[in-house]
Amino acid sequence: MQRTRTIIAIAWTLFWILMVSTSVQEYLRDHDHGIWKPMLWETSSALTGTVLLILQRRYTRKYDVFISNAPVRWFARQLAWLPVYWVMFVPAAFSMRHAVYGLMGETYTHEGWAKVYLYEDIKMTVFFSIFVAITFGVLSFHAMLDEKVRVERANASLREAQLLRLSQQMQPHFLFNALNTISSLMYSDVARADAMLVQLSDVLRATLDVGERHLVPLETELRILRGYAALMSERFADRVSIAWDIDDSLLACEVPVMSMQPLLENIFKHTVEKRRQPTAISISVHRADGALVLRIEDDSGTLPAAASRAGDSSVRGADEAGATGGGIGVRNLRERLDALYAGRAAFDLIALSPAGVRAEVRLPCAS
Repeated sequence: MQRTRTIIAIAWTLFWILMVSTSVQEYLRDHDHGIWKPMLWETSSALTGTVLLILQRRYTRKYDVFISNAPVRWFARQLAWLPVYWVMFVPAAFSMRHAVYGLMGETYTHEGWAKVYLYEDIKMTVFFSIFVAITFGVLSFHAMLDEKVRVERANASLREAQLLRLSQQMQPHFLFNALNTISSLMYSDVARADAMLVQLSDVLRATLDVGERHLVPLETELRILRGYAALMSERFADRVSIAWDIDDSLLACEVPVMSMQPLLENIFKHTVEKRRQPTAISISVHRADGALVLRIEDDSGTLPAAASRAGDSSVRGADEAGATGGGIGVRNLRERLDALYAGRAAFDLIALSPAGVRAEVRLPCAS
């Protein structure tokens, strides 16, 4: 707003410089001296007009709230000042002219007061109308910008609340599944249950470290994922193997917190737990086509027939897979990606041949 005021003030000054210059040039066509006279005429008009404009804005600024919702009322409040221009302009401007002429030892002559008032008031009406129209345009523009900022802030607050809800939803879900895993071993293998409690404490410590952040460095996300993988590998020591392929140059890239853990959890819940044969899991992070690609795949899982027939195993496929392999974790991840990246992130579930499922998340990464 201050920048706009400065621009208007500069434009106003340049306008009156132009008016003075034009008046001087016209005067010099018929006279060879006394250019102070046309300068006085225009300067007195400029000073009087400026004072009236400042007073008008000072006393009508409180009605700017009508700009967006009741512009007619705003114009009505401005129009009430037109008679002030009619009454005040001539006495103020012509008093300055008479005074300066007197100081210069001359007499300022002009038409009769009736003609002077008529002529000057017509000029003031045109001048007033132009000023009010420009003021309305400037104020409307700023009102539009303010409304845009308010909408963006409201959307940001809504998105923040949504992300917080999703994050809070994700953490109890993970904890519930981990505790169920430990509970199943407490009476059959106390040593392994104790080892899993240690692993769980490490994972919880990592999740507490991120607090309410929605984006964390990949390095932090992998710390949570490795802890969870160690926890589950302890339980299924003879039925699962995990291979890691991480590009260390990408560890600074930000990813949604707990974005990989639910994908790995799905493999344990819907594949490893239901099979007696070993399951090989591969976890990789690399860059492809300018995007950060997070990939978790196994060699034994299957997608539902509906998702396989779709041919487009993107986020829609993830929802369809919810009956067997998605559930709350996948739906939660999809919603968080939508809220955080607004279409710039992609999530695919891909059926592998002859068996296996690949979960792949593509995220923008500037670093």
